[in-house]
Amino acid sequence: MADAPEETREWSLGQRRNTASNSTQILLWRSRGHAEVFGLELGEGTTYLFGAECKAAVYTWQGCRPSTEYVSDETPMAAYMNLHLAFEQMRVRALSKTRNSPSLDEAAGVPEGPPRVLVLGPENAGKTTACKILANYAVRAGQSWAPMFVNVDPGEGGWTVPGTISACPINMPIPTQTPASPLGSTATSAPTALSSAALLPLVYWYGQSEVRQNPLLLDRLIRNLGENVNSRQDNDPIGKSSGIIIDTPSSFAAGISGAASDKKYALVKTGMFGSTISVVKIPKSGGVCATSSPYSSIRCCTSFRLNQVVELDLTYRERVHRYQIQNYMYGQHLLPPPGLAGATTSAGDDLADLGDSHLSPISTAISFDDLIIYRIIGESIAPSSALPIGAMRAVSEMQPVRIDPAQKGSGLLNAVLALLAPLNPDENERYDEEVLDLSVAAFLVVSALDMHNRKMTVLMPSPGLITGRTAVMGSFEWVDQ
Repeated sequence: MADAPEETREWSLGQRRNTASNSTQILLWRSRGHAEVFGLELGEGTTYLFGAECKAAVYTWQGCRPSTEYVSDETPMAAYMNLHLAFEQMRVRALSKTRNSPSLDEAAGVPEGPPRVLVLGPENAGKTTACKILANYAVRAGQSWAPMFVNVDPGEGGWTVPGTISACPINMPIPTQTPASPLGSTATSAPTALSSAALLPLVYWYGQSEVRQNPLLLDRLIRNLGENVNSRQDNDPIGKSSGIIIDTPSSFAAGISGAASDKKYALVKTGMFGSTISVVKIPKSGGVCATSSPYSSIRCCTSFRLNQVVELDLTYRERVHRYQIQNYMYGQHLLPPPGLAGATTSAGDDLADLGDSHLSPISTAISFDDLIIYRIIGESIAPSSALPIGAMRAVSEMQPVRIDPAQKGSGLLNAVLALLAPLNPDENERYDEEVLDLSVAAFLVVSALDMHNRKMTVLMPSPGLITGRTAVMGSFEWVDQ
């Protein structure tokens, strides 16, 4: 640590922002005091590495000594702490009711049931950050809470690759090191035991990055996800009492272009994640935002925008999507900043090991007939207004269409495929759109097509038999470099 900057600055109840470019890394350690990154407490004397264009903010309640200078005194952390305290009371009361124990005084105004929090807001408002803060505070409370973190923003990527929606119980604080793993590291080709923070999420494949490309399909997938989440929590009293935190795309707050104004609550009012939802609305501009809802099952809260939120443009998001697919296949690899190669931490660990979790994917050649591949019609279908008067649509927006890899223009080369869970073994229980309701077992990338021998080469995270399995193609492509 001899190369660390000598000049430092101490502040109280402030916030410092880290922004790493695509070719630089940031090394951060806390010399004294208390600090956190999006609710994750920084250990004293522990070194943290940020890279791959990571955007993060370090916050301190009582003052600490950082190693760089950028400081912001405008922060909504007090508001999020107040929300956490309110949700914590709901958890305690819900668990007490489950155990038939004496509950909190009802006169205190604590709502019934566990917290089911839906975070709404426009693009670049800090919704995912707010969800991470609330989840990390719940885990750090020391009550063995494991809130269910639900990500229904297909452009975010969650725990796997972009184009997915997913859910996973959180029993350890979520780290922030790279946008390739915004919600923590999952177990792909590496054993779960290699990382104490490894997660096993339930994932559904949407295949697009924008909600407007196929809102009917997304609605169906979210309903499937909600049913599975509720079913799991019904058998887990601690998990059910811990509640649910739902991260949403910006279109949930603004509505989908061309749709009725009340459609922004369409996925909330169904009660798919419980009978009552608490909405945290994050406005685009600073200040307090109070919202109202036309549905009695939705409780609206007030919140603050996260000031100094970094504006993320389209090119940045596309780069992050590539980072996420690369990270899913090969793991995370962050090098220490220049001049610190070979250096060690105060605990004697090599700095190069801080950001390394190398994975070993498998490349294998399979026959065109070994894998059944579908594409969901989605945005390629003509709108109803374009049909002749009185004509009926032959296929729907959610119609799975079989893809022939031998056909030119199939678009399979470099395509990301979602390998689905096995179909129902009972033929009588199957239906035409069953592939829409199956969760994802793994993701594959078609790296080569051999038309002459009717074979294709696929890259997959771990060895396994995929003959006879079903996969769904989306709009994402990735070139292995």
